[in-house]
Amino acid sequence: MWTFGRRIAAGFALSFLLLLGIGMVAYRSINSLTTTSRLVTHTHDVLEHIGEMVSLLKDAETGQRGYIITGDESYLEPYQAALTGVPGVIRELRELTADNSNQQKRLDAVTSLIAAKLAELKQTIEMRRKGDVEQAAKLVRGGQGKKIMDDLRQVAEQMNREERVLLKQRAEEVEAAASTARSTIIFGTLFCLVFVIASGSLITRSLSGQIGLAVKHVQSSSVELQSTANQQASGARESSTAMNEISTTISELLATSRQIAGSAQRVAHVAEETSTAARAGNQTVEKAHESVSSIKRQVDLIVTHMLDLGKKSQQIGGILEIINELAEQTNILAINATIEAAGAGDAGKRFAVVADEIRKLADRVGGSTKEIRTLIEEIRAAVNTTVMATEGGTKAVDLGARQFAEVTTALTQITGLLEATTEAAREIELSTKQQATAVEQVNVAIADVTKASKETEASLTQTLQTATQLTGLSHDLTRLIQRRA
Repeated sequence: MWTFGRRIAAGFALSFLLLLGIGMVAYRSINSLTTTSRLVTHTHDVLEHIGEMVSLLKDAETGQRGYIITGDESYLEPYQAALTGVPGVIRELRELTADNSNQQKRLDAVTSLIAAKLAELKQTIEMRRKGDVEQAAKLVRGGQGKKIMDDLRQVAEQMNREERVLLKQRAEEVEAAASTARSTIIFGTLFCLVFVIASGSLITRSLSGQIGLAVKHVQSSSVELQSTANQQASGARESSTAMNEISTTISELLATSRQIAGSAQRVAHVAEETSTAARAGNQTVEKAHESVSSIKRQVDLIVTHMLDLGKKSQQIGGILEIINELAEQTNILAINATIEAAGAGDAGKRFAVVADEIRKLADRVGGSTKEIRTLIEEIRAAVNTTVMATEGGTKAVDLGARQFAEVTTALTQITGLLEATTEAAREIELSTKQQATAVEQVNVAIADVTKASKETEASLTQTLQTATQLTGLSHDLTRLIQRRA
């Protein structure tokens, strides 16, 4: 399929060839016309010289007769002019008819006749000068001079007829050349104009059709791009809202973790005090009873906090699943946007860059959710361990309460249990500190995701504006093509 440039170049090339052909034919016709015109002028020159030759001889004869009759020398001026003028005319005629052998032969005869006529004129003039008028008149009346002039006129007439035939032929050639030039220029120009108009109309329709089809594709792509951008912008806003909610939840989880850490510290402190009281013996039995009761309450509180922590960890896991789904949807939308941008050509390059950045951010969100999921699983494991430990402590405290009457004998066991409780409290404290650190990391990751969501929303807003501008440009181009078509 030919491109726009090739079609236009082909149209101009054919037009140039037509004009070149017309110019060449017209040049040849005009060149032939010029040559024939020069030949016509040449024939007119020959006719003029023949007439001049005959006229000079006629004037010479007239002057001779006037001189014979009057004896006045002034009548001999035409004769003297003929003596000096006729040789030049004969010489020019020979030059003009050098390419015509028939005219050259006639010029030979004319030259002989002119010589005879001038000799006859000179003879009669000399007789008149000597005073022999009768003899001169008798010679004139003898008709020799008249016969020479008649022969001369006959030969001159033959020359004139041949030159007129040549003149007629050359005039016809001039007319034919002029007619050919006119026909070539007129019909060639009309054909060239018709061809140029037809070619221009064909090329214009073809280009308008192709451009119109391309504009329709651009317009359809821009509409789809605008719709996709709207969906992505809506998804980005929802993602940003979800990130804000997740951030709030993570903040609450961080506060809860800190409370659990404080409780664990308190449990450890109480356990140490209880162990000291147990070693003190019977004097501190009452205090031990109160401490056991306090331990039971703290353990119950720990269990309650641990259960809340497990529930919140599950909630965080659900939220992370939503985040992961949003990241996958964003990634899919970014890939679709990249494909659409590639189909849009140069106009979609900027949008392709934005779509690529969106895809990268979605990948980062997916990676962050995986890290958060791992941390939550660790938190769940620590919570389960803590719950199991606290359940053991609860059972031990209950057993100590039931056997409080046997405190004296069970002090050793209580001391051991308190040491175990102290160790468990320390483990709880360590676990809660790790949990707080993990939650802080999750909070940072969520903040990054929130920032990325806002950036994605801003990029999608810009993409939407670009798609709207592209739609407007496609409409303008469509109106321009329709108006020119």
